[in-house]
Amino acid sequence: MTGTLTAVLFDCDGVLVDSEAITNGVLCQMLNESGWALSPQECLDIFIGKAVRSEAARIERETGRPLTDAWMTTFYERRNARLQAELEPIAGALEAVRRVHAHLDGRIACASGADRAKVLMQLAKTGLAPWFGPHVFSGHDLPRSKPAPDVYLAAAASLGVAPERCLVVEDTAIGVRAGVDAGATVVGYRPVRGAVNTAEQLRDAGVVDVLTDMAELPAWLARRGAIRA
Repeated sequence: MTGTLTAVLFDCDGVLVDSEAITNGVLCQMLNESGWALSPQECLDIFIGKAVRSEAARIERETGRPLTDAWMTTFYERRNARLQAELEPIAGALEAVRRVHAHLDGRIACASGADRAKVLMQLAKTGLAPWFGPHVFSGHDLPRSKPAPDVYLAAAASLGVAPERCLVVEDTAIGVRAGVDAGATVVGYRPVRGAVNTAEQLRDAGVVDVLTDMAELPAWLARRGAIRA
């Protein structure tokens, strides 16, 4: 129940950092170079919220080539170079994280479906890393990534908080399902521009509310008695 929330678990891409278009652009370009002709929107629809390797069978079918470690290494290198050059935090995220961290005595974590190196680099690049400390988790390091709940269960355990007392903040239906299946309350973040899912899709996946501005999060929690206004 929202009145008993004592920790917040943030997704990373699209919630804390404005990385989705950058990463998707690199992936789409490399897939086209490999022989799979698809548009940026088609690429986004297929891969949003997922690890690239989770679609390995489809990539190999569409390109007619194996998805090799060398290909993935090149993807990571090209993606990271663009993120280092262009990445910005989501508007309002820095202040929201700072305030929630203060009000919840540091009980926040980042739980992403992306590879850990990317998550750590993005948090450092955008100035968010100090607020999360060791509480950063990647689905790549667990038996299953999103939409399985493993990464959110691990994040909750690291904070010593039951999942039922955690709020998850997610921007994709896949991530929402992971939070719901972990037993957490989930709120959706859907910006006015650049959203990857509709509000209806987020609600169908199980969110209790949809925010259009990350700066609204502390007030949302305050209205539910989780933090002081």
